[in-house]
Amino acid sequence: MALIHLLNHMLKNHPNVAEKLPRTQIIAHAVEHKEALVLPCGALSTWTPPESTGRSPKDTVIVRYPELEEYIDWTSPNNLPLEPEIFEKLWEDALTCLLKKPRLFVTNRVVGADATYALPVRTITDRALTGLFTLNMFRPVPDSIGDSVFVDKPFTLVVVPYDKIDASKYEGKLGKRADGTTSDMIIAMDFKNRLGLIYGSAYCGSAKKLMFTAMNYYLPFENILPIHCSANEDKNGKVSLFLGLSGTGKTTLSADPDRALIGDDEHGWNDCGIANFEHGCYAKLIDLNPEKEPEIHKAVFNHRSCLENGVIIENCMTYPDGTTDVYDDRFTQNSRASYPLRYLTNVKLEAKGGHPDTIIFLTADANGVLPPISRLNAEQAMLWFLMGYTSKLAGTETGIKEPQTTFSRFFGQPFMPKKPIYYSDLLGRKMEEHRSRVFLINTGWSGGPYGKGSRIDIVMTRAMLNAAIEGQLEDVEYREDPLFHLNIPRQCPNVPDEMLFPENTWTDKAAFERRARALAKEFSDYFDKAYGNSAIEEAVRSQCPGK
Repeated sequence: MALIHLLNHMLKNHPNVAEKLPRTQIIAHAVEHKEALVLPCGALSTWTPPESTGRSPKDTVIVRYPELEEYIDWTSPNNLPLEPEIFEKLWEDALTCLLKKPRLFVTNRVVGADATYALPVRTITDRALTGLFTLNMFRPVPDSIGDSVFVDKPFTLVVVPYDKIDASKYEGKLGKRADGTTSDMIIAMDFKNRLGLIYGSAYCGSAKKLMFTAMNYYLPFENILPIHCSANEDKNGKVSLFLGLSGTGKTTLSADPDRALIGDDEHGWNDCGIANFEHGCYAKLIDLNPEKEPEIHKAVFNHRSCLENGVIIENCMTYPDGTTDVYDDRFTQNSRASYPLRYLTNVKLEAKGGHPDTIIFLTADANGVLPPISRLNAEQAMLWFLMGYTSKLAGTETGIKEPQTTFSRFFGQPFMPKKPIYYSDLLGRKMEEHRSRVFLINTGWSGGPYGKGSRIDIVMTRAMLNAAIEGQLEDVEYREDPLFHLNIPRQCPNVPDEMLFPENTWTDKAAFERRARALAKEFSDYFDKAYGNSAIEEAVRSQCPGK
């Protein structure tokens, strides 16, 4: 394969390639070359340029080959095509750039805790901190890698985070920035040749999400469902999944001292059960409260020697004396921390579990009209899975300042490149086979919309979550919401009854009604646009709000 040969040629001719370095040495390189500031707790604090404080969807592309046409859903606004010859030129430019760097770092890891489908990934970069991020987030190569369906199909990721593309060479061939000029960054995926390229984006999450998207493309071919979710299990081995977009609470809610964490963001569901893709967590830091989120706070800020630590704190306000302010959002609301799973006090390091007993759909409704918890029957579950509604929160993407209504199929549309049927059929079959219970939990606003109401307190959310997964809502009375087709419990342990029905928390009932109907119409309009010509069963179609 010409592109891989070109990479190998560059590595062979580079005078300083560090491969298979111990984690301590990579940390030492990052500190020595001032890629990050060492905090008193031993963590590394770093900052990216303003355009790299979140994902850049308009610069995230898929190389378009004729043989992939039947699989990729090019009608999705997130699946942006890139011509193969343009990718080849970008690849060559990136390698030319790397050849001039004083040193390169190569890491060899896998994505996937289940060795039968662990995807080998080799990362090449000029930044030690990027290499450390892959050690935190991707898993060690297992001894049984020979059992993997991907053992002979590795993925190669090239990351050039702080150099920009010469946009003048690509006028009319790459995306446009807000000011109309050609973009100087790219996050590109070549599924055919199993290559990834990050050029000009210093956001650590770009590497994580690129590999997640690759898994989402490859796994359905193996009859494995990839899910954008967190997962944990109780002492009896009962597994719960948490599906939701960034900012809805997956990481926070799955980090429970009474339940072993399997993983916080990305999983596969095969015939044996659930398995985490990752080796670590990439948690939001904004407003992190040590009393309400002690597990995450301890994982990030516990004192460890610098060379043994390796926590990466990204874009969090840090002062010269090493103190941090997680409440300061002037630079970005998307401050993050990358740390290994083992830094949590109650984690299942095996990172695998059985089939899920309870599935939680998370939404952060900025309209303040959805109930804080409701139970979904099979048809309702399929509808909400297809819609993936939430309010996109500030900071999760570059340029997002206020919450925006968004529908993201399977609670992960930007990372689901294939046509919907490849995911929906797998989920429906697995839910039915394993009799998984499904609840919708709203972690958004109550008492009014964003700006007037208040965010639902995490203490209340945890009380509702615990009631759902512990079976305490099995025998209570429910009331169906005729507008949103949701089954709302009339009582929930440790939660005021009036809070369960959102209209009770609004002082202006007429305003609530208007806002609710407006959101229901958004549901109906989007469903017609996205699935109007799809073969969706009437029983599922009828559960769409506003219909």
